[in-house]
Amino acid sequence: MWPDTRITDLFGIELPILQAPMAGSQGSELAIAVSEAGGLGALPCAMLSIDKIRAEMGVIRQRTNRPVNLNFFTHTNSEPDAARETAWRKRLAGYYAEFGLDADNVPAGPGRNPFDEAACEVVEDTRPEVVSFHFGLPEQKLLDRVKAAGAKVIASATTVAEARWLEEHGCDAIIAQGAEAGGHRGIFLEDDIASQPGTMALVPQVVDAVSVPVIAAGGIADHRGAAAAFMLGAAAVQIGTAYLQSPEAATAPGHRAALAEARDDRTVLTNVFTGRPARGLVNRIVREVGPMSADAPAFPLATGAIGPLRKHAEAAGSADFSPLWAGQAASLGGTRPAGEFTRDLAAATLKMLGRS
Repeated sequence: MWPDTRITDLFGIELPILQAPMAGSQGSELAIAVSEAGGLGALPCAMLSIDKIRAEMGVIRQRTNRPVNLNFFTHTNSEPDAARETAWRKRLAGYYAEFGLDADNVPAGPGRNPFDEAACEVVEDTRPEVVSFHFGLPEQKLLDRVKAAGAKVIASATTVAEARWLEEHGCDAIIAQGAEAGGHRGIFLEDDIASQPGTMALVPQVVDAVSVPVIAAGGIADHRGAAAAFMLGAAAVQIGTAYLQSPEAATAPGHRAALAEARDDRTVLTNVFTGRPARGLVNRIVREVGPMSADAPAFPLATGAIGPLRKHAEAAGSADFSPLWAGQAASLGGTRPAGEFTRDLAAATLKMLGRS
């Protein structure tokens, strides 16, 4: 029924719909719901401890026998830069004073975990059907072990050059992530976000450049966007923001409220939360410090100084200092259960493609 069945065949799923892994906004519940509906659910692992990854995978395996995707970041943790850290704390000092917090007692730490030996062991032990990577791929010896564990490997490309690189280095399929996508850019061969193409421009060019199947991601939130992606040659679509208001998501109340009022012109790329460009809804910290700040420490070290401000604000019911990740089509998202949304999206897409 689908115009291209390579992804459904490759992953052993019924519907060519992937749930985008969204660290901090979901856990096993959302992954289970999407997988049970016939799509590919995902568990984001960049903000989870090794023990937590194992526990969440245990829950997933207990509640579904459908394929699942474990997602990891592949960045190298930056070395702290004392001058930049000082400049960042100085830039945020006024907010610390406003909340009566001690700016000299800012927690350190990366805030995001890169794929490493311990994470690879989890993959080998839990054997997810798919493993996805963001910011490129891990070193070859770890990648070889992931494949030896039986997992299909996919990763995000934001340009044709990145797509070609990923295919050359062993990806089974490639996620073409357009500029409209919420969350962190998957960019890894360069750092020029200004030239990143949009989804509908990127997808057909990636399709033409590689031989592996392509998954379209970015700004796709309903059957119209999905059908357009398939017509451009994608074999599947990856949906993120449209799931954030579902009951199975772990989206914070302030984030949900912001999504409910989202508009097409209210997301920007910002580095103030982590040090790396990511698309989210504009709030106070983004508006006043960013969107892009030269003072923000390199990814993911900017996170530490923002943490206390976020905690204090959220305790008072404010999302002024919270990352409100969202794609440009956030206003098209709904609040339906994730499984229902997945099935309805598939049916409506097939109808639009004339294949129902």
